Amino acid sequence: MEWIPAKTILQSIRYNEHWFGLDYNMNLYKGCCHGCIYCDSRSECYRIENFDTVRGKSDCLSLLEQELKAKRKTGVVGIGSMSDTYNPFEKQFKITRGALKLLQQYGFGVSLATKSDLVTRDIDILQDIAKQSPCLIKITVTTASDELSQKIEPHVCVSSKRFSAVEQLRKSGIFTGILLMPVLPFLTDTEENIRALVRMASNSGAKFIYALFGVTLRQNQRSYYYQQLDQQFPGLKAQYVSAFGESYECCSPQAKELYTVFREECEKYHLLYRMPDIIAAYRKPKTEQLSLEL
Repeated sequence: MEWIPAKTILQSIRYNEHWFGLDYNMNLYKGCCHGCIYCDSRSECYRIENFDTVRGKSDCLSLLEQELKAKRKTGVVGIGSMSDTYNPFEKQFKITRGALKLLQQYGFGVSLATKSDLVTRDIDILQDIAKQSPCLIKITVTTASDELSQKIEPHVCVSSKRFSAVEQLRKSGIFTGILLMPVLPFLTDTEENIRALVRMASNSGAKFIYALFGVTLRQNQRSYYYQQLDQQFPGLKAQYVSAFGESYECCSPQAKELYTVFREECEKYHLLYRMPDIIAAYRKPKTEQLSLEL
C-alpha cells in the first residue's frame, strides 16, 4: 500500500436527508482493490488515478482527532463513500478501527458502508458508539448468488459471507441492513434475485434494505465496465449500448415492476426500505430507544 499526504480528513456536509442523514463524511483510504466491475468511483470526475491501488493517508488519525476536537457540534460521520474502508490492508494498519475509537471518544455517530466481513472485527467499538450515538452499518449485497458475486465483485467476500456479517452485527445489537445497489440491468435485475435478497436479508436479521434499480455509467467507469462485460458476459455490452447509449443513469427496464415486488417483499418481512424511515429508526434518541425497550 502507498501512503499519501492529506490536508483534511473530515468534511462537513449539510444534514443529508436523502442519504442516511449524514452530518459529516470521511474517507480514510484512497482507491480500492475489491475490483467491483461497476464501481462509480472509477469515474473521471473523482480524479483517482490507478484506482485499484489502495493509498493510505499519512497521519490521518492525528489529523482526524484535531478536526473532531475543533467541531462545535457532534453528528453522524459517513465512512466508505469513495472506497471501501475495510480493504485487505486494514487488517494490518487498523486505520478504520482507530478512527472508530476516536468517533466514540468524542461522541460522534457513524454511518458506515462496506462489502467486507472484516467489519465484524470492530463490533466492540461499534457497540460502544451505539450506546451514546447513532450507529448504522450498511453492507452492500447485489446478488443472491455467490458465483455471480465472485464475477462482479471479485476481490471481496461472497454474498453469503456478507449476510453472515449482518447476522453477527445484528446479534450484537448494532443497527445493520443491506444496500441493494446497483441492480445491474440484464444481470441482477430479476424478480428471483430481488425476492431472494429480501428473504436472505430478513433471515440474517437485517433492519432494512435500501435499493436503487439501475446503475450509473460515466467516463472511465463505463469503459471499464464494458471491458469486464466483454470478458465475462459476451454480448451483454451490445445490450447496454442499444438500451442506454451514453446515458449516465441506466435504469433496469424492469425497474417499476421490480420495485413493486421489492416493496411487497419488504413489507411481508417487516423490513424498512424507505430512506426517511431508516434515518428515523437509527437516529432515534437513545433515551427514547431505552424507554421503548423497557
